[in-house]
Amino acid sequence: MSALWADLPVLTQDILWTLLLLLPALVVGILTLRGYAPWPLVRAILWRFRWPASMFVLLIAISVGMGIGLLAQERGLRRGTAQAADKFDLVVAAPGSELTAMFAAVYLQPSDMPLLPGEVYDEIAGHEDVSVAAPLAFGDSYGTAPMVGTTADFVRYLSEDRITGRMWQTSSEAVTGALVPLETGDHFTPAHGHGDAAEDDAHGDSELTVVGHMAPTGTPWDRAILVPVEAVWEVHGLANGHAPERAEQIGPPFDAAYFPGTPVIVTHSDELWANYALRSEFTRDAETMAFFPGTVLSNLFRVMGDVRQAMSLMALVTQILVAASVLLGLFILSRLFRRQIALLRALGAPARFVFAVVWSFGATLLLAGAALGLGTGLGAAALLSRAVTARTDILVSAPLGWSEIHFLAGFVSATLLLSLLPAAIVLRQPVVGGLRA
Repeated sequence: MSALWADLPVLTQDILWTLLLLLPALVVGILTLRGYAPWPLVRAILWRFRWPASMFVLLIAISVGMGIGLLAQERGLRRGTAQAADKFDLVVAAPGSELTAMFAAVYLQPSDMPLLPGEVYDEIAGHEDVSVAAPLAFGDSYGTAPMVGTTADFVRYLSEDRITGRMWQTSSEAVTGALVPLETGDHFTPAHGHGDAAEDDAHGDSELTVVGHMAPTGTPWDRAILVPVEAVWEVHGLANGHAPERAEQIGPPFDAAYFPGTPVIVTHSDELWANYALRSEFTRDAETMAFFPGTVLSNLFRVMGDVRQAMSLMALVTQILVAASVLLGLFILSRLFRRQIALLRALGAPARFVFAVVWSFGATLLLAGAALGLGTGLGAAALLSRAVTARTDILVSAPLGWSEIHFLAGFVSATLLLSLLPAAIVLRQPVVGGLRA
C-alpha cells in the first residue's frame, strides 16, 4: 500500500489526504442529517442568538487564522530565501564559516572575512568549466544601500541582462538595484561602513554617477548599488587589480600582482555537473572553501525543521486546547436555547431531529469560523510577508498551500466530531426543567 501511495502524483496525494481528513466529518454529517432538514429552525436560533454566535465564530476564526498564517508564512519564507540563492551556483571563500560567507554573498549581510589573493582568482577565472567568476568587494554604502564592487558579467548574469540605461564604462559609474532611490544621472558619494555610523565617514573625493538600473530580482540585491570592483579598491587607496600600464581597464582579466584581494568569488558554470567538480577542486584546507549556498540553506532548514517540529507540537497542543474551548463554548451556547429545545421535545419532535438541530447549530458556527479563519490567516500572512520583504529585501509570498488545507480539514473534522457531545447531552436533560429555564 505504501508503494502504491508513493507512486501517486503529489497533487493526487494531497487531494486524497484532504478527503481522508474530511471523511469523519462527512460521515457524521450524513448520518446525523439523514431524513431531516433542520435548517429553518437552525436559522431561527442563529438569528435569535446572533451576537453570542458571532463572538463564537470570531474566536474560532482567530484561532484558525493564526495556525494558517504561521504555516503559510513559514513556507513562504523558505521559498523566498531559496529563490534569493538561485543565481549563486557556487561560492568560493577563505576557509571559515560557510553560513557567514553565504549571508555576505547572497544576502549582503556585513561581515569580516579573510581575502582571497589574485592567484586564486586567476585560477578560478581561467578554469575551462567556469563561465562567470565574479569577485565581490564589500564595506561601503550610500544611505541604507550597500555598495558592492563586482564585474559587469556578474551584473548581467544576476539581472538576466535586464538593465535599464547602460552598464558602467568607468570606475566612477554605478548600476543600482531596482529599489535604490536614485535615478539615472544622479551623483552620490559613498561612505565607509553601513548604517547611521557610515554617514559621518563619507569618501568625499569619490563621487559616482548612476548610469543604469537592474530589473527587480526579489533579493537583497534590489537595494544594492553595484560598481566596478576597481572603484571599491581605489576608494580605499589600494591597487585596482591592473598593472600601471592598464590602470584604466575595467573588469577582468586582473593582474595577480596588483589584485588587492576579495572575500568572495561567485562562480557559475553552464553545466550542472561541472559545479560539483569545481567544488571538489577548490575546497582546499587552509586555502579555499567552495560550497553551494543551496546546500547551506538546506542544512539550515534541517536545523530549523527540528525547531519547526517542536513548534508544530506546541501548535497541536494549542489546537487541542482550542478544540476543548470550542466544546465548552458549544455547551454554553446550547444552554441559551435550552427552552426552545425542550419545547420541541414536549411537542413530540423525534429525538434524532432534536439531535440534528443542536449538531447543525454547532456545525454552522464551526464551518463559518473556519471559513473566516481561512481568509483571516491568508490576510495576516500577506501582511506579514510584506513586512518581512520590506525588512529583509527577500521577496516573500504566502499563497494558500496544501499544508494549510490539511490543517483546516483536520480542525474541521475534529471539532465537528466533538460537537456531537453537546447534542447528545441536550437529549439527556429533562424536558420539564428545560421548559422552566
